[in-house]
Amino acid sequence: MTVGWVDVDGERYPATDGEKVRDERVVDGLRLWHPRRSKASAALVKGVDIPLEDARVLYLGGGAGTTPSYFADAARAVYAVEFAPSPASRLVDVAGTRDRLFPVFADARKPSVYAGIVEGVDVLYQDVATRGQADVAVKNAPFVRDGGRVYVVVKARSEDVTAEPEEKYEEVADRMEDAYDVDRTVDLSPFYDDHAVVIARR
Repeated sequence: MTVGWVDVDGERYPATDGEKVRDERVVDGLRLWHPRRSKASAALVKGVDIPLEDARVLYLGGGAGTTPSYFADAARAVYAVEFAPSPASRLVDVAGTRDRLFPVFADARKPSVYAGIVEGVDVLYQDVATRGQADVAVKNAPFVRDGGRVYVVVKARSEDVTAEPEEKYEEVADRMEDAYDVDRTVDLSPFYDDHAVVIARR
């Protein structure tokens, strides 16, 4: 299944064919990925290509599972890592509706914990609200196959509440060069303030 697009009220939304898990809107049988509820959707709307079809995905920061469920509608397998107990519990519930979504209760800063679970992946998508976001991405680099795509959502205020967001985006991108070839950084405004996604390859 590929990620398609649906036009609604003059706006274009990414959409997939799959059972809804929250209160997301469904049009013609397709679940809409709202860009103000999913940073991955915001990235897609802003022109970022995330090749999910038939891909194995490592999703760091799976939260309550809504965006991982979108990914699982299109990908071959999605390993969603979440450490906080409350969202992890909801993630497990969502995974019960998706054969290709595998919840992993672990700290993304300690990938050795799930090294025996996660297979080599084609896509790494990271959305964690913690200081040291680049370090998390670098530590998880061994899971990414050669040529694999990497998307790191940077929450500038999680790194430093006083610094300019662009400065933090650049710092994260520079640190990621230790493990990846960084392509570009895309700001996620107007959907999310002080957020960007750093795009790279293994």
